Amino acid sequence: MLQNHPSPFTVNVCFPQLSFLQKRVLSHMENMPLSHPGSQGAQRWSYKWWLVTAIVLVVCSVSALVLSFLPLKQAAADSCQAKFGPLPSKWQTVPPEPSCMNKTSDWKLTVLQNGLYLIYGQVVFDTTYNGVAPLEVQLRKNKDAIQTLKNNFKIQTIGGTYELHAGDTMGLIFNSEDQILKNNTYWGIVLVANLQFTS
Repeated sequence: MLQNHPSPFTVNVCFPQLSFLQKRVLSHMENMPLSHPGSQGAQRWSYKWWLVTAIVLVVCSVSALVLSFLPLKQAAADSCQAKFGPLPSKWQTVPPEPSCMNKTSDWKLTVLQNGLYLIYGQVVFDTTYNGVAPLEVQLRKNKDAIQTLKNNFKIQTIGGTYELHAGDTMGLIFNSEDQILKNNTYWGIVLVANLQFTS
């Protein structure tokens, strides 16, 4: 197998004043390829490529999220919301006279408009309670429990996103109010998007 070695004549003519060792190094450098697939330059380019790709993906993802939430934000801006508690606070609504719900009593309201609603809240149990009543807190839609808490952890969250219809009654029901710290317990509801149901 033939190997390409530079002619010593080329090195001697181009660099006549170099020592023998310097000429040998130069002759080997002439045979070195400009880049190796595993060289640092290639790794640096690969790293830069992945960095640029990651930045483009992040920018595209954030843009897509912003654009997807713009219509939702617009719908929410025209919507209404209500929150009850923690005591002594009573029902608080935005706007003051919401068109999508009607407060019927403490911890309960009636939905007046079809839509997608976000329900949120927290229940704080009284850890000093010594009664015999079974512990149960329910988030109810009409007469059906859609969420039930039975554990007496100090703080538990309730809620989720639900499709509700005009006339639905929502409420947070306690089987024994003595077990709950009402000054730390609350629930709220927000109209996220108007929906037009077809039958």
